[in-house]
Amino acid sequence: MKLKSFFLILASLLALLWMIVLYIATQENGWRFYLIEGIISLSLIYLIYFYRKVIKPLNSIAGGMDLLQAQDFSSRLAPVGQREADRIVSIFNRMMQQLKNERLRLREQNHFLDLLISVSPMGVIILTLDEQISMVNKAALDFLQEGTEEDILNKTMDQLSGSLAEELSRIPKDTSITVRLSDSHIYRCSRLSFIDQGFAHPFYLIESLTSEVMKAEKKAYEKVIRMIAHEVNNSVAGITSTLDTIDGALQDMEDTEDIREVMRVCVERSYSMSRFITNFANVVKIPEPQLEEVKLNDRVVACKRFMENICQSRDIQLHLDLCQENPMVSMDTSLFEQVLINIIKNAAESIDTNGEIFIRTSASPLMLEIGDTGPGISKETETKLFTPFFSSKPNGQGIGLIFIREVLMKHGYTFSLRTYPDGITRFRICFKP
Repeated sequence: MKLKSFFLILASLLALLWMIVLYIATQENGWRFYLIEGIISLSLIYLIYFYRKVIKPLNSIAGGMDLLQAQDFSSRLAPVGQREADRIVSIFNRMMQQLKNERLRLREQNHFLDLLISVSPMGVIILTLDEQISMVNKAALDFLQEGTEEDILNKTMDQLSGSLAEELSRIPKDTSITVRLSDSHIYRCSRLSFIDQGFAHPFYLIESLTSEVMKAEKKAYEKVIRMIAHEVNNSVAGITSTLDTIDGALQDMEDTEDIREVMRVCVERSYSMSRFITNFANVVKIPEPQLEEVKLNDRVVACKRFMENICQSRDIQLHLDLCQENPMVSMDTSLFEQVLINIIKNAAESIDTNGEIFIRTSASPLMLEIGDTGPGISKETETKLFTPFFSSKPNGQGIGLIFIREVLMKHGYTFSLRTYPDGITRFRICFKP
């Protein structure tokens, strides 16, 4: 029972006693009763004074506590006319003002942090204590390529299908690693934690290094190619010139045919080396794409005859699954057809004979997919596919995928090459909508 209720009960009892004594005094006409009546009246007056000086301030402070509990920092307590109580009221009001200012500061700070996270080029993924995704910013969504924020919230990394999510799920606590994916994207990924309400909440930081690494790689292999091309072409020119001179001198001699045949092989090998270097040099000299709006399905059909020739020679079945919408895509048709032919050629070479190649287009998402039933690509190989001079073929030069990468990146397309759980190796090209 509240203190105010006790006071009301006590005041009611005293008032009742006062009326009883007053009634008896009027009947008996005794001075003692009037004395008692005066004492009771004084008690009532003192009780009212006690309420104003003690109970009312306590009720006011209790109301302030209710405001504090409700986090209503805008309201203030009014003075009650009692010095000690007004001092407490003044302290309470100052405390409420400080709490209000602190709350406003925290709101502004949190708003700034939210804004900073949302526009940050680094991906931020915050997890719950159960390893479920509770917050993700736009950059992280772009890196994960898993759809919208609603599609991944309350999911664990293991429940996502993307290759980046798979790599993130393997990162130990308080560890940073560099991840290179099959789509040639490179990320610096960190799994850290922050303290909130006494608990360590895990989160991921994802930094894209693709642009910087690609520029560094391109600069490095362009320099290497220029140096090699210069040295090889100069050497080849000298060797072939010398061999041609010797061949001319031996032409009129007897029993020199074997020697001349060896010299012709050497000349052909020299020219082959020169062509090899020239091919590498051509890769780094890819022109800027001349973009035009074309229909995606039409570009695939335009390369159909060449693709069929590749497949027929290897007894490979070619399947086309083109979407009905036939979406428009901005591309350089000449460069893109070279890319498409290179991808089909690589798929056919991976199958060798007696396999299938699937070509599929999609309007939503806007995508071209080339799948094959080859032996597949290992996880170790996936991360090296688009690096300079790397080839999974025994006699490969590592030119084809570099050419594909450079052309697609110049177009601004995203792409990936990996083997999926169903055993199909898929090269996916996602176009700008």
